[in-house]
Amino acid sequence: MINKIFAILFGLFVYAPAYCATETPVQPRVSIFSTSTDWQAVTGRPLNEYRGEFKGRSSLIGRGLMLYYLDGFPCYGLGGSVQAWIDPNGNSSHHLRLACVAMPKTINFAWIHASRDSDDETTTGILTCEIDGDGGRDFVVDFAKCTRGPDWDDYE
Repeated sequence: MINKIFAILFGLFVYAPAYCATETPVQPRVSIFSTSTDWQAVTGRPLNEYRGEFKGRSSLIGRGLMLYYLDGFPCYGLGGSVQAWIDPNGNSSHHLRLACVAMPKTINFAWIHASRDSDDETTTGILTCEIDGDGGRDFVVDFAKCTRGPDWDDYE
């Protein structure tokens, strides 16, 4: 009896892998990396920190506006500064901190109309803002210069 069990197990270990083998060759995985992982190395330009403030009134704000900075060349957001709540008067205590290889001309946010501390809701769409800089490392996001882009359901 033990010899039969041993023979069956031996057969499974020897012949089963050949029986289960697939005829389809394994395709190598393509590795694609984001250039945002090291824009300084890719462009040869040093990264600098830029600091943005929010101001201005706009009908876009409504009862309040929750913004999330969307990374995009030449900048990516730094830490917790990429999220800001804008009060109905266009004021915010948050500052946007970005690492950039050059001062951006426009920046994009995901946004949602929300009251303070409502940052767990799904955003509505894209808000594109032209920014004003003084030639240094500080800039202003003026809501009068922002345009509402497509909502996520319409985004292509």
